[in-house]
Amino acid sequence: MSVEMLEGYTTDYIERFSQQNNEPDWMKTLRTDALKQAEQLEMPKPDKTKINRWDFSTFSHEGEAKEISTLVDLPDQIKKFVNLDSDDQNLVILRNQFNSYQSLSDDLKAKGVIFTDIFTALREHADLVKKYYMTEAVSVDEHKLTAVHAALMNGGVFLYVPKNVVIETPLQAIFWQEDRDLALFNHVIIVAEENSQVTYVENYLSDHEETKTVANVIAEVFAMDNASISYGSVDNFAYGTTSYINRRGVAGRDAIINWALGQMNDGNTLSENVTHLIGDNSFCYAKAVSVGRGDQVQNFTAKTINYGKSSNGLILQHGVMKDSATGIFHGIGKIEHGATKANAEQESRVLMLNKDARGDANPILLIDEDDVTAGHAASVGRVDPLHLYYLMSRGISRREAERLIIHGFLAPVVSSIPIEAVRNQLTDVIERKVY
Repeated sequence: MSVEMLEGYTTDYIERFSQQNNEPDWMKTLRTDALKQAEQLEMPKPDKTKINRWDFSTFSHEGEAKEISTLVDLPDQIKKFVNLDSDDQNLVILRNQFNSYQSLSDDLKAKGVIFTDIFTALREHADLVKKYYMTEAVSVDEHKLTAVHAALMNGGVFLYVPKNVVIETPLQAIFWQEDRDLALFNHVIIVAEENSQVTYVENYLSDHEETKTVANVIAEVFAMDNASISYGSVDNFAYGTTSYINRRGVAGRDAIINWALGQMNDGNTLSENVTHLIGDNSFCYAKAVSVGRGDQVQNFTAKTINYGKSSNGLILQHGVMKDSATGIFHGIGKIEHGATKANAEQESRVLMLNKDARGDANPILLIDEDDVTAGHAASVGRVDPLHLYYLMSRGISRREAERLIIHGFLAPVVSSIPIEAVRNQLTDVIERKVY
């Protein structure tokens, strides 16, 4: 696997790629070191899923740069995510991993907010990026996929909010995979300094169906003391894309990290969402929904780790599987020794629409402290015939009754996406995948 995945990507290639993007020396060194580690490290081994059979090797690494002169020129499937009537949007669009459109209000710029693509951030804010890039939340040497990501990173965004800056309107990133075989080795860093607040929403979109390629995405989110970060995402990679998505959060004292993740990929997907509740009174609510169809296999892990006293980690995962799709949901709450008064709660539920669909919900609580509270709930089942009967007895067709039940089942996460256009688009994706 290591030879196939890295075939053609030599140290010379990595150094050339780093140089053409004008990266600082430390980044070039990190890449070349990661390449050497990737050749030795093993693949991750998620429970109940054999990803060694998945194709992480078929992709191209560099895309074609195409500018976007105005939002009106965007195709309809992208326009749905933006407000065409507003010239004051906080928005970054990466088209084939190039920064093709960027807008940040003058007010936020004056307050010191940074919101740009990762390569611009590496050139203009190298020391700041270095402080957070794969140093605390995610390590290069965790396994082969993290090391390959570090070596081949080819896009992403950097968002930095200074102390005491409260941003009321959401900031948005759109990652548009237009080139059919282009891999997205995306890296997202969000930093909210003390007493700050921000909402960030991202969308991943593919323009192909059968073409094989890879998405290897890492997001590192840092909420400092008394900071608040709301992170929303809609992942919508096409059938031919094999995805590894790793989102990590670190929360300081009295900090809040809220996740709202719409996991709508059509290809095989391995997804991790882990939050470290470091500070006392820190809080995380990790919500995620997924819809599986066809023959895809999806393995999702949501995990909160309580270190701080009176920290609170909540997990809510809902999935709908149809056709012969398989969805495996792991919910893990871990309370470390010393985290007195901490709380860890989780709920994972899977709804199967067809006899060949498979769902698995695995709740896990790991408690190393006595004075805590914790709980879990998990269920896997099919649409309740009594619910269908009740709705159909009111004159609703079976198809429409199933539709209402599914939307109600997924509503707790869908309704928490903070941008209406994105929320509506997630609803549209759910409609398309289910029917």
